[in-house]
Amino acid sequence: MTLAVAIQMDPIENIDIDADSTFVLALEAQARSFRLYYYLPNTLSFRDGTVIAKAQTMTLRREHGNYYQLGDLEEVALASMDVILMRQDPPFDMAYITATHILEHLSDNVLVVNDPVSVRNAPEKLFVTHFAGITPPTLISSDTTEIKAFRREYKDIIIKPLYGNGGSGVFHVPPNDENFNALIEISTESSAEPLIIQRYLPEVKQGDKRVVLIDGKVAGAINRIPATGEARSNMHVGGQPEKTDLTEREQQLCDIIGPTLKEQGLIFVGIDVIGGYMTEINVTSPTGLQEINRLNRTCLEAQVWDAIERRL
Repeated sequence: MTLAVAIQMDPIENIDIDADSTFVLALEAQARSFRLYYYLPNTLSFRDGTVIAKAQTMTLRREHGNYYQLGDLEEVALASMDVILMRQDPPFDMAYITATHILEHLSDNVLVVNDPVSVRNAPEKLFVTHFAGITPPTLISSDTTEIKAFRREYKDIIIKPLYGNGGSGVFHVPPNDENFNALIEISTESSAEPLIIQRYLPEVKQGDKRVVLIDGKVAGAINRIPATGEARSNMHVGGQPEKTDLTEREQQLCDIIGPTLKEQGLIFVGIDVIGGYMTEINVTSPTGLQEINRLNRTCLEAQVWDAIERRL
């Protein structure tokens, strides 16, 4: 089939074509002779019942320094598209939430990936808490007395911003860290949002697995090894990807969440697993396709588009 595909994403001139998942999703769409349109989230508008965006036709090639060509900027009614990929990076703030509300106005004839209603209802660090027994001990709170009580119980903890991404603002607080009180004061005073606090999982030193699920099924995985002296395994802060297989426990975790992902229209999802526990379910703009492809000689973006075409 021939499809018109609009991609809502961050500025294309800033992407890393050797790592960006949106880039290979768009390349695969282009290889299938789909018509590609590119627009920035801040050009998305709702006017008198119509969802519009300032969009440009787009052609891509895997050529450093010359990897994209854009057409003239034009106002496009997104109801004329067949598929919209919502691929801008978090933070999951009110602008992000507003975009999901606007895209929700599109008719059932336009497939938004991932489904905007489900994305809005599934912030990464909150969505995972709806599945019993899959997370490490976890507290979500702004109450300093609760946070201190949690630390007294588990002693070695991780503190994260609830709506952060990419490892930003993540702190490992070991039992004797004297900065704990100051860190909590700064975090709670600078933002009204709760924090998420979890028991530290020392297994992270052996890696934090990123598992990609496509339409609720495991499609591939990599293990991300944190850099020396670093508590975070995110690749943009030095984490190194390595080939991996899933353990029986990790497959069980995926089997638990898979049917819900499929039912809610969350076609492309990336989960994070450490020491047999799931820490996040990434539904906004999951990554990892290119790294998994290189290590496993796969083409996950083709599987994503196969799933989209089945939905259509």
